[in-house]
Amino acid sequence: MKTRGRRRSSNIEDRRGQGGAGGFGGPVAIGGGGLGIVGIILFLLFGGGLDGLFGVGGSDQAGSGGQEGSTGYVETAEEEELADFVGVVLADTEEIWGEIFEENGMVYQEPTLVLYTGSVQSACGFNSAAVGPFYCPGDHKLYIDLSFYNELKTKFNAPGDFAMAYVVAHEVGHHVQTLLGVNEEVNRIRQQVSEEEYNRYSVAMELQADYLSGVWAKHAQERGYLEEGDFEEAMNAASAIGDDTIQRRSRGYVVPESFTHGTSEQRMEWFNRGFKYGDLDHGDTFSELLR
Repeated sequence: MKTRGRRRSSNIEDRRGQGGAGGFGGPVAIGGGGLGIVGIILFLLFGGGLDGLFGVGGSDQAGSGGQEGSTGYVETAEEEELADFVGVVLADTEEIWGEIFEENGMVYQEPTLVLYTGSVQSACGFNSAAVGPFYCPGDHKLYIDLSFYNELKTKFNAPGDFAMAYVVAHEVGHHVQTLLGVNEEVNRIRQQVSEEEYNRYSVAMELQADYLSGVWAKHAQERGYLEEGDFEEAMNAASAIGDDTIQRRSRGYVVPESFTHGTSEQRMEWFNRGFKYGDLDHGDTFSELLR
């Protein structure tokens, strides 16, 4: 992805080296036919906190510049490059989603990206880096430990900078869902259904975030930001983090009723669909998966 010399978002908090502090209850962190996404809200309302793999420090703006703080944390050259990269990706999402919301008669509220190491406190509680990147609807913030980039390459066999861009765009997709009211309605339904039934809503929620990340990628391509192989890197990452692939790798078999994010095939399909259409009108995962 082309990032050199481009704007980096100012909506970044750098908490690297600070660690988390305690824990408390709050909103649940989420990773995570023509009705359109706005129509999904009506679908949910009339019967039609999600743990996320894609699940209180200070508020200083990012940019430690490799300097050592009171915690002894020192930013490496690789981390500095990654921080710049995700900052550019976040800036792209701000511009693209701002335009899409405006076209649909809405105002986009930009989220904040929190960079942390090891563990972090959010309005959704205390999380370690083991949960992977997540979005917290309670404070409208994305949380990413940059070491996840190496996990993508080594653990998930999904290398490439655009694989990480897909992760950021997916979490921003959860923010878009929050602004549209989808997350609120799914959390309401959570109190009314069994765990197995709720998992189906969780899958629909995550696949919709994949669709929205594809929408962003489509517009980024139209602006000339993508390079050869970027689309394939995102599709490979989507495949690598499918529930079936992860379960098969970790336990040797799959348990479909426990899926919360969707299969590899589904994640690739919905990202690809978002990339194809690039709009808010074709991402109704709920109608397709819950009928």
